[in-house]
Amino acid sequence: MRQYSELAVRWMQQYLQIDTTNPPGNEARATSWIKKILDEEGIENRVFEIAPGRTNLWARLPATVSAEQRKRAIILLSHTDVVSSDASHWSHPPFSGALDHGVLYGRGAQDMKNDGLAQLVTLVMLKREKALLSRDVILLATADEEAKSIGVDWMVSHPELLENAEYLINEGGDNREENGRVLYVGVDTAEKSPYWLHLVAHGRSGHGSRPLADSAPNRLTRALSRVLAWETPLRLLPVVENFLKGRAPLETGRRAAWFRNPRRALKDPRFRAYVNSDPDLAYLFRNTIALTMLGGSGQTNVIPSEAWANLDIRLLPGEDPGRFQAELKRVIHDPELTIEPIGTFFKANSSSTDTALFRSIEAAAARHFPGAPVIPVLTSGYDECQRYRELGIVSYGFTPYSSTESENNSVHGNDERIRVEQVRRAPGVLYDVISGVASP
Repeated sequence: MRQYSELAVRWMQQYLQIDTTNPPGNEARATSWIKKILDEEGIENRVFEIAPGRTNLWARLPATVSAEQRKRAIILLSHTDVVSSDASHWSHPPFSGALDHGVLYGRGAQDMKNDGLAQLVTLVMLKREKALLSRDVILLATADEEAKSIGVDWMVSHPELLENAEYLINEGGDNREENGRVLYVGVDTAEKSPYWLHLVAHGRSGHGSRPLADSAPNRLTRALSRVLAWETPLRLLPVVENFLKGRAPLETGRRAAWFRNPRRALKDPRFRAYVNSDPDLAYLFRNTIALTMLGGSGQTNVIPSEAWANLDIRLLPGEDPGRFQAELKRVIHDPELTIEPIGTFFKANSSSTDTALFRSIEAAAARHFPGAPVIPVLTSGYDECQRYRELGIVSYGFTPYSSTESENNSVHGNDERIRVEQVRRAPGVLYDVISGVASP
C-alpha cells in the first residue's frame, strides 16, 4: 500500500501548515481542508459551526452488512487545535511543515495532527479498498481540546451523531521506542482527573515598611509550605499494577523485581522512596499537587489584604474531590485561608481491556511491533476519553506511531516533530486495528 504511505506524508505536510493555534483556534481552517478530501473521496461528512470560526467535523463510512449482522459503531477521534508556539525558538517555523533529513517539523506533529492524519488516511483506505465492515466507522475532528473543550461539549450534547457507538480511539497512547526498537505499546485505558483549586489567604493590609507577621502573603507562604511537604497516600490501581508487570521484562535488577510484584513492593520503604523521587512513577500511585500560579499586591511597598495561589491537582480514578479538599484544609490548618474549585470537575473513569478492540490492537501490534507487549496505561493528564466513557463508549488512547523520549518531549515544546518513516507506516497500523474489530 505504498500509495497510501506517500499520500500520508503529503497530507501531513499540508495539515501541519494550517495554523489552528488555540486561542483563538480557527479550527474551521482544518475542517475545511479535511472536508475537501472527504468530498473528493465520496465519504459522507458534515461540518458544524459551534462558534465563529470554530467547527467540528463528522464523517461516516457505513457498515456493509445487513442490519441483523451490524455491530455498534467505532469512532476515530482527534482534535484539530494546537497550543501556542514561539517561532524564534524553532529550527523551522512552527507552521511550515518543513521536511529536514527525514523529519517533519510543525506544531501538532505529536499532539495531535499526527493521529488525526492517520485516522483520515485510514478512512480513505477503507473506502478505496471497498473494505467489508460490520460497523459504521465514524471520524470526528473537533475543536478546542487544548482550552475549554467546547468541541466535546457540543458533541456529547448531540449523541445522535455518535450512534450509540461501542468503541472510540483517541490520543493518549504511548508506543515507546528506544534504539530503533519499540519497547511496549501503551494503550491509555484510564486518566487522572484535573481538580484545580484557588487558594486565598486573608490578612491585614499595610505599608511594606512595617511588616505584619499575619499578613496574607505570609499566611499563604506558610500554607503552601505545608501543602508542598504533604505526601499524599500511595495507592495501587489495577491499571497501574498491570502496566508495571508489563514493563517488568524490560527492566533489570531491583526495579525489575519491584515491577514484577508492585503490591509487595509498596511494603518496601526503598520502593516507596524510589517512587517519591521519580515523577514518572509518583503520579501513578498518588494524587499529585503542583503549584502553578501566585498573586498578591500590585506594588512592592503595599502589603495586600489578600494573596492567592492556584494548585493543579490530579486525582486518581475513584477519588472523591470533596474528601480530598477536606483533607487539604486539614493540612493547611488556617481558618483565614479559603479554597475554591476552578472550572468543572470530571470524575476519572476507565475502560476494560477485555474487549474486541483491545484484542485487535494486540493483534496489529504483534504484526507491526513484534515482541513489544501491549500494556494498559494510566495517563497523568486529562483527555476527552473521559467524556465519551460517560456515554457508555469503551474509549482508548491508542496511537499507530512509535516515538522516542526526545520526540515525546517536543509535545507542547519547541521543534515539535515526527519522522517521515512513522508517518508512512502509521495508517497501515491503524487500518489493521480497524479491520480487526470491524470486519464481518
